[in-house]
Amino acid sequence: MLQQMEITVDELRHLFTERARAGETMILNMGPQHPSTHGVLRLMLELDGEVVVNCVPDIGFLHTGVEKNMEAKNYIKAAVMVDRLDYLNTMGNNLVYALAVEKLVGIQDQIPERAQVIRTILVELQRIASHLVWLGTHALDLAAMSVFLYCFRERELILEIFELVSGQRMMTTYIRPGGLWRDVPEDFYDAVKQFIDYFPRRIDQYEALLTDNPLFKQRTVGIGVLKKEDAIRWGATGPVLRGSGIKYDIRKARPYLIYDALDFDIPVREEGDVYARYLVRMEEMRQSLKIVRQALEWLKKTEGQPVRTPNRKFVPPPKSELAHSMEAVIHHFKYWTEGFKAPKGAVYVAVESPRGELGVYLEGNGGPKPQRVHFRTPSFANLQLLPLLAKGHMVADLVAIIGSIDIVLGDVDR
Repeated sequence: MLQQMEITVDELRHLFTERARAGETMILNMGPQHPSTHGVLRLMLELDGEVVVNCVPDIGFLHTGVEKNMEAKNYIKAAVMVDRLDYLNTMGNNLVYALAVEKLVGIQDQIPERAQVIRTILVELQRIASHLVWLGTHALDLAAMSVFLYCFRERELILEIFELVSGQRMMTTYIRPGGLWRDVPEDFYDAVKQFIDYFPRRIDQYEALLTDNPLFKQRTVGIGVLKKEDAIRWGATGPVLRGSGIKYDIRKARPYLIYDALDFDIPVREEGDVYARYLVRMEEMRQSLKIVRQALEWLKKTEGQPVRTPNRKFVPPPKSELAHSMEAVIHHFKYWTEGFKAPKGAVYVAVESPRGELGVYLEGNGGPKPQRVHFRTPSFANLQLLPLLAKGHMVADLVAIIGSIDIVLGDVDR
């Protein structure tokens, strides 16, 4: 990592062009405190006037050592750490870790149907909430302040649903190995139904403000073009990849939860520019609503079903058992203090996060703690495209390009 206060510009000139070493171009810091870098991201820019000649991202200012911290905890306690990675996709983070643990211990087929349906509803609501933060901040970067206020108005409704089921608005740890923390309350169905009936016209409102807006199009059309072959070569995923014409989504390519039984489309654009990535995400919100609507009807059919595996090695006994069985109390104590013991072996599980492929490599050594935890985060992979996309554009265009990648620095630094 480049240390901002310790390494001088002269020591960094080898990263730039001959013109920079000759003093013909200017090297400028952008961030890590700049609001348009969407977090604590530092960019070293080589500029010819206002034109970006080169761009070197400097990451690591938010590094928290989540993966190593997880390796010091048992499998259950480690679950609370993953919320803090991509803090705009907490439900999705919970899900991928839970799926990995379930695969490692061999209980992936024991997860009740009701839990799978609820998981699907929540991660799709999380996708919408994440895209709302992206849309609001992206529009704000391009001077459309009212869109920011509208997006956060709707996001608030989703956070209230998360609080309804988990008691927390963001760091929920609601999806856990073996199923869910608990079943959803009775008013969950009505709250979700009310949102999916209300939200489509709000998407129309956002598009009425932006999609055909000549100023917005001037700032986004033809800016930051990512060619199809470059998207593949650089390992892009998610809306960034699909905005360049590659129809790849893990929910379709390697289905998990109940996605293989649902009807939805994968939005794709061929242009590969900032505007194309905007259109992909707008359509993704509509497709997520379509998924939630189908899953919500499915949820009705699962009334009365459990939401956790009956395997007592991985899920603590219900309170009714604790009140009458000392054996259950002892197991409950061991569950939270020691955790279960996973077999030796390694697994990799990936899901489609709002930013692309979110994967976790999990290795067990036969004990109650993971031997190795490593996340493949989409923001980290997609951020490496920035120098390619920024070259030859104006500094003002760089702000739009960063927003179109939709990075979360907690997802980058870990």
